[in-house]
Amino acid sequence: MTDKIVDITLLQLASAYVFVLILLFIVKIKNINREREILIASLRMTLQLGLIGYILVYIFENPSPLVTIIIILIMETFAVFNIFKRVKNDISNSLKKIIAISMTIGTITSILFFLFIVVGIEPWYKPQYFIPLAGMLIGNSMTGISLGVERLIDGFNSRYDEVETALMLGANSKKASKKIVNNAFDSAIMPTINSMMGMGIIFLPGMMTGQILSGISPITSIKYQIAIMLGIIGSVSLTVIIFLQLGYKTFFNHREQLK
Repeated sequence: MTDKIVDITLLQLASAYVFVLILLFIVKIKNINREREILIASLRMTLQLGLIGYILVYIFENPSPLVTIIIILIMETFAVFNIFKRVKNDISNSLKKIIAISMTIGTITSILFFLFIVVGIEPWYKPQYFIPLAGMLIGNSMTGISLGVERLIDGFNSRYDEVETALMLGANSKKASKKIVNNAFDSAIMPTINSMMGMGIIFLPGMMTGQILSGISPITSIKYQIAIMLGIIGSVSLTVIIFLQLGYKTFFNHREQLK
């Protein structure tokens, strides 16, 4: 394919904000008090993407292993703190440490495997590949682990008596919390599985759409999309299972009694 992407002018880009105006009109006539959030979200999205666009142009033109590592660390840090904010339940300090450890080990392992084995980029820090692909793995793992944290805490709150009874009957902490852990894992990976089920029929993924728009062959785009979805399900699964296998222990003391 030789067609180049159709660039859009600032005026054309501004015309897209008509959709925001339509949304504001709908919430206004429905008496849904969301105008402020819609305006703030639209403004933040515009400023954040505009800023990151200029930063990425500089980084792509001046590739550096140190800069790539710093960006990945920033992504990881924001993802961990975003999990703390998104979870509605109170999170203990010990569970927060487990979240940070799980996110770091799970995502970094998946990123390194994906970039070096599946894609095989050279040099290893090539920012055009490293940053966007790492961002997709970290972002999806963040969503998965947020759901896992929510379900794990809810499970221990709602099944406290059930776990207590199992412990009294001789079960250890791992066996007593098995249903809660399995339910949390199932909830955490389900959005990614559902996304894979509808892909290609119900919708075209963003990365694949972007590549096709930029003139890349649909076959090449599909290969990348399949690879990244497999990388995402792997990263989400690894991150969540590390979190759950370490996280459930924070609900018990050293005598395997519920706190």
